[in-house]
Amino acid sequence: MLKQLPTHYSRVPMKKLINTFRKKTFSRRYAPHQPDAPLLALEDVTVRYDTGKVLDQISYILTPGSGVAVVGPNGAGKTTLFKVIAGIMDPDDGIVRVSGHEPGGHTCIAYVPQRSEVDWTFPATVADVVMMGRINKMGPFLWPQAEDWEVVRQSLDFVGLTDYSKRQISELSGGQQQRMFIARALAQEAELMLMDEPFNGLDVPAQEKILGILENLQQQSVTYMISMHDLRLAAEQFDQVMLLNKELLGFGSPEEVFTRDLLLVAYQGHLHFVEGEYDTLAVGDDCCEGGPDEYH
Repeated sequence: MLKQLPTHYSRVPMKKLINTFRKKTFSRRYAPHQPDAPLLALEDVTVRYDTGKVLDQISYILTPGSGVAVVGPNGAGKTTLFKVIAGIMDPDDGIVRVSGHEPGGHTCIAYVPQRSEVDWTFPATVADVVMMGRINKMGPFLWPQAEDWEVVRQSLDFVGLTDYSKRQISELSGGQQQRMFIARALAQEAELMLMDEPFNGLDVPAQEKILGILENLQQQSVTYMISMHDLRLAAEQFDQVMLLNKELLGFGSPEEVFTRDLLLVAYQGHLHFVEGEYDTLAVGDDCCEGGPDEYH
């Protein structure tokens, strides 16, 4: 007789879920961490498409507990950068190391794609998707055990979605969808989260909930990189920002990176600076699909 499934499990085969989301979301393989190696290190990473370079000699190091906003215009290479770090794409040149190893062997990396890349009509519950974070802990038959369901429960509770565990993913709001993916990263025990434009289309309360969750994760030494278009949000909520437009133009505090000269180089004339009594406002025009970029 088959084991009784928890009531919030939708009976969608776990292997079918994995095949649906595998290349966009996580790795099943495992690689041990090298002692004293940085969590993330890129050296001269270059990626070329038919149209030319989309990333050009990107180099930087991240330490555990870092929270980084990655900003830049459309086509700057933000999504490509995340896919290279997650091991979904290989760079044409350069080296990527996660705790001393190539990224494709690490289950400690959680990649959350843009919502437009996910098939939200797929018949899965919130608990199903969060359980996907546990596959590296399961046996060959991918059958969740009681301890896996307890981790899923705790992860959903952490992001405030306990009451939504039985919901179909198509029924969630944009903010709830992002929190579901954070819960999956928690179930995965990820140490590095890559979230591609999670704030696009979200109202302020939904953004604040996600920011509060990220702050709690950072206190637990979880590192995250968040791509976004909103310069003001990046400046107000993140200690470190990365300014990208194929090249890494700046990486440091908002005060160090969001200078007039660097912003003009990054946005190539799509920013207009308006002088105020106390500060300067940079306003973008049509450079970004997510709306104008603003930074005080």
